[in-house]
Amino acid sequence: MSILQKLVLASGSPRRIELLQQAGIEPDRVLPADVDETPLRAEHPRSLAKRLSKEKAEKALASLSTEADYAPGFVLAADTVVAVGRRILPKAETLDDASNCLGLLSGRSHRVYSGICLITPAGKVRQRLVETRVRFKRLPRDEINAYVASGEWRGKAGGYAVQGLAGSFVVKLVGSYTNVVGLPLYETVALLSGEGFKVHANWMSARP
Repeated sequence: MSILQKLVLASGSPRRIELLQQAGIEPDRVLPADVDETPLRAEHPRSLAKRLSKEKAEKALASLSTEADYAPGFVLAADTVVAVGRRILPKAETLDDASNCLGLLSGRSHRVYSGICLITPAGKVRQRLVETRVRFKRLPRDEINAYVASGEWRGKAGGYAVQGLAGSFVVKLVGSYTNVVGLPLYETVALLSGEGFKVHANWMSARP
């Protein structure tokens, strides 16, 4: 891979790394970019996802630029927001966070927004926003308590991980499943490919 084909992922999320690997893409470097994720006053969930993904990409790029051996590459960042209407749910960090999120989602539809931001070696900023609608079954209190006890919710937007036990809560999902996991693969691969990143370079060497 040439210097200009290097890919930096501005996220430490194991889910995003695994999803990229699923598409045959191995980041050359993982560089988590911590930013203040507090929504602005009256900020729409869609706008928050886009803003945070861009801020993460820009912060990672700024960090790279201070390194003596820095050479331009692709910087990819993403942020996922779960919302009921305009109400933005937190990334659950406490038992109460998780329990409150699941109580709110029980028997209702919600939306999952992911902002993707790619900064190219030439410095161009490209963004995409992906929306998925998800409906949960009604969750009895004992089921909520059991899920909270599992600990799968920790650090997850909306207090659940659809790829785990919470997959059994989903009555209907309209849109990208990988978006709900944490990185919409179709849109991410299309974005990278459209800017000249050789997405399929490793496919022919892949083994089942």
